[in-house]
Amino acid sequence: MVKELVVISGKGGTGKTSIAASIISIASNSIKLVAADCDVDASTLHVLLNPRIKHEEKFSGSKVAEINRSECIRCGCCQAVCEFNAIEDFRVDVFSCEGCGVCRLFCPVNAISLKDRESGFLFISETKYGPMCHARLLPGEANSGKLVSLVKQRAKMVAEEEKRDLIVVDGPPGIGCPVISSIAGANLLLAVAEPTLSGLHDLMRVIGLARFFKMTKVFVAINMWDINAEVSAKIVEACRNEGVEVLAKIPFDRRVIEAVVNRAPAVEYDPKSAFSVEVKHLWDSLASTLALTS
Repeated sequence: MVKELVVISGKGGTGKTSIAASIISIASNSIKLVAADCDVDASTLHVLLNPRIKHEEKFSGSKVAEINRSECIRCGCCQAVCEFNAIEDFRVDVFSCEGCGVCRLFCPVNAISLKDRESGFLFISETKYGPMCHARLLPGEANSGKLVSLVKQRAKMVAEEEKRDLIVVDGPPGIGCPVISSIAGANLLLAVAEPTLSGLHDLMRVIGLARFFKMTKVFVAINMWDINAEVSAKIVEACRNEGVEVLAKIPFDRRVIEAVVNRAPAVEYDPKSAFSVEVKHLWDSLASTLALTS
């Protein structure tokens, strides 16, 4: 059975994607895997993995109203009932339209229809680490949780077709719908935290979310722990109180910044850096746990 590791964070900017990319790089040396970027609102994993797109498909996350002007009798009913002021001069402003369909229901001559709105794109690509499934949500578009679900479905499909052992997911930050879609069905969650008070607060929220959905296998990695040892200690204590193990305390390392600039996972850019050494230990612990996860 294909197993799934999801790397998440309670907030953005914790270094989640840098850690996920390095885990993918290390794991691919011994395991056949599929990489998946489910941070569709602001995907960046492709920057480090340099995928070659093999398949592209359009994603429609919502609807938009369209008026057939040859059938429209210009009664003004649609403009009167639109709560979003999206209809003016019997034309639909696609940026204001929410696709609710009220105008269509009230149109006396059925001159309005709802069309699929182009919301983004889903990709299946190839990397030197194995296949990668990722997506791009267009600016201002909604239903990123739906697109995340599609990315995961495609990743599982590819993993099963190619008999891959593991799916490594770079999940979105926060605790909203995209995160819920990301963690659904996962075998193990790795929550990446930063040593700030907001980082601690948001980590507890994401652990609470995982508990709500009965994700028992949750671990934590504290990234850049040494920039604030006092808060890092508070994170360790809070995790202990929650019964969650801190698997790694990763030090701040400027080589990670250089790796990002050079579009490479940090463990490849400098395998002997302090970051790389700790992430390798982290992967060893995750691999051991995944082997025991049903």
